[in-house]
Amino acid sequence: MKKIMLTLASALMLFSLVSCKGKKADGKVWVVATDTVFRPFEYTNEKNEFVGIDVDILAAVAENQGFKYDLQSLGWDAGVAAVQVGQADALIAGATIKQSRIESGWIFSDGYYNATQTFVVAKDSTISSYEDLRGKTVAVKNGTAGMDFANSLKDKYGFKVIVFEDSPTMYQDVILGNSAACCEDTPIMADNIKTGGLALKIPEGMESEGAPYGFAIMNPANQELLDMFNAGLKNIRENGTYQKILDKYLK
Repeated sequence: MKKIMLTLASALMLFSLVSCKGKKADGKVWVVATDTVFRPFEYTNEKNEFVGIDVDILAAVAENQGFKYDLQSLGWDAGVAAVQVGQADALIAGATIKQSRIESGWIFSDGYYNATQTFVVAKDSTISSYEDLRGKTVAVKNGTAGMDFANSLKDKYGFKVIVFEDSPTMYQDVILGNSAACCEDTPIMADNIKTGGLALKIPEGMESEGAPYGFAIMNPANQELLDMFNAGLKNIRENGTYQKILDKYLK
């Protein structure tokens, strides 16, 4: 009888510990898609570890809320598609919160980073204003806020837009002189120029007003994950973890 009581007590203690850990005591593992190269938000470092602001924020939020996840580095287009068809539950990849995405079925978390988009030119370029782009070509990454920003200006300033599937290829097109400029999120571009030694520069006064990045789901059935992300984000902001993550990659 004593042995049975001890076993029952142990089971209750284990249940209590698991229940206190978080909302996903049933062993649910959420699949989260992300980009492959979007430094400093997600990238592979010199130790072949997948790191970045998005990676660390997700880890901190999951720890705070007690849920498990499988982060899959798929690339931007493939990541979006995976969430759209239900192969992944959510996306964290520097995704700008914008109305067109909301109208097409994206369901965003609270914003976790406010970013501007900027035009970028070759290091030896004389381009310093939108007017200087007239008759030239601007490279953009498919489906991004940078692409939207460039498209919003192309008719007014008379330049053409060429679309690429990833950022590194887009950068090289400018470095090689095929495009006069590219349009990318400002923190991404500044980090790549600094750490990658790219022969590019950011002209002053050629950036957008800015918009927040958000964690996103596309199936309302995954609202639980979105709610946990929002709650965890609030908590890591309050306890200082969030700022430590930003300082780690941006300072």
